[in-house]
Amino acid sequence: MKNLQQINNEEIWQAALGEVELNISKANFVTWFKNTSLAAKKDGAAIISVPNNFAKEWLKNKYNKFILKALRNISPDIKEVDYIIKQEELPQKNEKKQTAPKQQIKEDQQLFFEDFKINKETGLNQKYGFENFVIGSSNELAHAAAISITKNPGMTYNPLFIYGNVGLGKTHLLQAIGNEIAKQKTKFKIKYVSSEKFTDDMVNAIKSGAMAGFKEKYRNLDVLLIDDIQFIAGKDKTQEEFFHVFNSLYGLNKQIVFSSDRTPKSIPLLEDRLRSRFEGGMIADISLPDFETRLAILKSKMEEKKAAINEDVLNYIAQNIQNNIREIEGALNRIIAEAVLKNEVVSLNKTKELLSGFIASKKTTTAKQVIKTVAEFYDLKEDDLIKKSRKKEIARPRQIIMYLLREEMRASFPYIGEVVGGRDHTTALYSCDKISTDLKSNDALLQEINLIKQRLYTNPV
Repeated sequence: MKNLQQINNEEIWQAALGEVELNISKANFVTWFKNTSLAAKKDGAAIISVPNNFAKEWLKNKYNKFILKALRNISPDIKEVDYIIKQEELPQKNEKKQTAPKQQIKEDQQLFFEDFKINKETGLNQKYGFENFVIGSSNELAHAAAISITKNPGMTYNPLFIYGNVGLGKTHLLQAIGNEIAKQKTKFKIKYVSSEKFTDDMVNAIKSGAMAGFKEKYRNLDVLLIDDIQFIAGKDKTQEEFFHVFNSLYGLNKQIVFSSDRTPKSIPLLEDRLRSRFEGGMIADISLPDFETRLAILKSKMEEKKAAINEDVLNYIAQNIQNNIREIEGALNRIIAEAVLKNEVVSLNKTKELLSGFIASKKTTTAKQVIKTVAEFYDLKEDDLIKKSRKKEIARPRQIIMYLLREEMRASFPYIGEVVGGRDHTTALYSCDKISTDLKSNDALLQEINLIKQRLYTNPV
């Protein structure tokens, strides 16, 4: 059994994130907690690494209490939280003692960096490979396509577009593709970036007058892997530059891989010329993992962490946390942390107590949550969906709201009409029938609604 000191920083942070995620919306969670990590624990302080100063100030001012509470639940010795920007060194007290603190920090972070080594040039994390990606019916097509392109990059399934809800393994697959190709093609130039990083690189290049360097960096790659490509939508300059990057790479048969939380057709404000290019290759989805896959993931993670967890506890987690692999891992880390703190195997009853927050939040929804989730999915304002507008970009999402209120909440048609702008019950009836009919022949609509449902039950409002 590990003692408290032996729990690495990543395990603590993942467990804490699982709790934080229950207290804020998914959109805010993804925006502010992506690319964060627990850099070190020192003198009762948890030092959180963040990507930029804006994120630092936002987390400090808006979410500090959630972060501190979650961390203390895992590691009671933590009394305060401090934040550093990723590129910054941890603060030194004075010049005279500079050497000693650096050594101490290295020791504190050793396990963390062993698990989280990122190549600065490629952006690849060696932690993610095909060997530790658990395959199931929910992801087998995406996995098979990923394996295929590593054997002949640029010639098969180019581009590859992988979509699915947050926390289902898209990033893992993109990283695994990059790592596998890097092993086989040692001279290949490979780059993994988020769409936000691509945008930041471009903006910085414009500000510094270094666009030539930016173009050379991205247009001379052999493999480009872009995570969360949906976030370039609505950014005209980013889309313009990426259009040229795509054409340059594609014309030279260089491999391009994207991930997104939705299909190309469902990304609002995406230029048609990019949409058509995204759809020109292979599109593969990753859906919710089934029970067997969830259980296999738990067992795989348990082996990685060299932890001993009872089978009935694993079964309970797999049965009750269904929507997100990150949440599954967060729940497991919470149990491991408890086992370490108490130096005993956690019972099923104790597991139910510890995970009550995880599980209770997934059971029900409200009309407010439905409206908010649909609005966020289509990048619309909630008020616009309630107003009496017949615009297609408004009318269809509004019909979907009515359909979901009926299907997920079993709401009456008069109630649906009332909460969606005070409309007549016949409007609600027509909308529900219209969506039900279209679902029989419109696969894209079915995919959209399934993705909205996933968000609905994993994004407590």
